[in-house]
Amino acid sequence: MNSDANDTIQPDGAPESASRRNFLKNSGLLLGTGAALSVTGPLCLSRSAWAAGSDAPEKTEVKIGFIPLTDCASVVMAAELGLDKKYGIKIVPSKEASWAAVRDKLINGELDAAHVLYGLIYGVQLGVGGPKKDMAVLMTLNNNGQAITLSNKLHRKGVTDGESLSRLIKAEPREYTFAHTFPSGTHAMWLYYWLAANGVNPLKDVKTITVPPPQMVANMRVGSMDGFCVGEPWNERAIADKIGFTAITSQGIWKNHPEKVLGSTLEFARKNPNTARALMMAVLEASRYIDDIKNREKVALTIAGKAYVNTASHVILGRLQGEYDNGIGKSWKDPDYMKFHDNGLVNFPYLSDGMWFLTQHQRWGLLKDEPDYPAIAGQVNQIELYKQAASQVKVPLPANSMRSSKLMDGVVWDGGNPAAYAASFAIRA
Repeated sequence: MNSDANDTIQPDGAPESASRRNFLKNSGLLLGTGAALSVTGPLCLSRSAWAAGSDAPEKTEVKIGFIPLTDCASVVMAAELGLDKKYGIKIVPSKEASWAAVRDKLINGELDAAHVLYGLIYGVQLGVGGPKKDMAVLMTLNNNGQAITLSNKLHRKGVTDGESLSRLIKAEPREYTFAHTFPSGTHAMWLYYWLAANGVNPLKDVKTITVPPPQMVANMRVGSMDGFCVGEPWNERAIADKIGFTAITSQGIWKNHPEKVLGSTLEFARKNPNTARALMMAVLEASRYIDDIKNREKVALTIAGKAYVNTASHVILGRLQGEYDNGIGKSWKDPDYMKFHDNGLVNFPYLSDGMWFLTQHQRWGLLKDEPDYPAIAGQVNQIELYKQAASQVKVPLPANSMRSSKLMDGVVWDGGNPAAYAASFAIRA
């Protein structure tokens, strides 16, 4: 069963493990003793607002890290539009140099929260790619809007997509180098999934390296890589600079996939629940603002500034509005462009989204042991806290904490049997 962010959210009909059922029951996501919540429409409003004593933020100044990418927009606009003040806090955006810096500053408390890679939060939770610490996904910031860029040198060899790249790698063996932005992050997972779906083992057939997003274009320009996976606007920038082309968008790999999240340590969320709710409410309002297409030109102009993405606004605006050109002759209006809200469908921290990253970490050998998928997702994804924040700003909630999607290879992910899903791929570590 395939659903997307514009369709009804499908209930998960797969058998549930005991740990998953217990979590759902305790979270109020199951009715009674065994009946899963049914979906009577795309979304349902929370029936009651949270009420737990004083709602005054514990911290009034909140330092939020971000990387110069288009999808930092909701955090930036929450501050630029003054939406933070509405909820009694001041958001201080902090531009960071790399995802490793974001990770380290979250862990040591230099940042209160961050615009951060979904998979990075789960990696830190399990000690993959750095220190181990309990983490929290407060909400999802965006769906879609990333891409895989290949060099013009490959295009001159006849490469236009994954299939032709696979043929070239087999026909002309050499060390092909591809970059992503963080070992456990979203871009690594999109790159690996795409290569493997085209018969290329990303751990054996090519070399993969880690490069911070703003440095991707410069590294391709000097010939350091054959391709990269990154967020916008750096794929569009490679085309504007005439050094590369878009082989596939991330929404072409997984329509309406989860991407960046508003993440923090679990300690921060537990010690500062009112601050976390206020932060989420401000970002939810900013997300709603950005998804009004008439506001996107202003958003592009704002985040293009030196304090944020630091590039020409037109490089940001085109794809932010769904106007795509792959750089080698194809132009299209993409209905699945970067979404920040979509009536709350984007922002809900689905358990199945978190578990998907765990399945890929297991697939590619980043995890030594089989994780308890639902238990970890239930600890990391702060569903109850999100529901409280969403109810205050009248953002609808989905009727189920799981969602179903069909990826580019036709394989359906619904969170029903994550261990079997992780083990099902022919190409894996």
